[in-house]
Amino acid sequence: QVQLVESGGGLVQPGGSLRLSCAASILIFSIYDTAWYRQAPGKERELVALITSGGRTNYADSVKGRFTISRDNANTVSLQMNNLKLEDTAVYYCNAASVWGQGTLVTVSS
Repeated sequence: QVQLVESGGGLVQPGGSLRLSCAASILIFSIYDTAWYRQAPGKERELVALITSGGRTNYADSVKGRFTISRDNANTVSLQMNNLKLEDTAVYYCNAASVWGQGTLVTVSS
């Protein structure tokens, strides 16, 4: 079974940047759509960005113009996050082929 592992989370000040990575145990990202979700404390998990197997991307309105999802290779998908805001604080999850990673925490704080 495929496993997804997120990395790159951390503490950053407002206006800063982070790059999250999602690594798959097998080469699936050229076959399946891949998405980044996030879940803030006390809130439901929400879709942040999606990249289809064909390379099309889609973003939540709240992150458009600030976040960029990309497929680096067949087993790595990244999420570049710029101009981070306090409200971006959440656990970020990767999802592909109905599989979830364990999540990586992003904290935006001054």
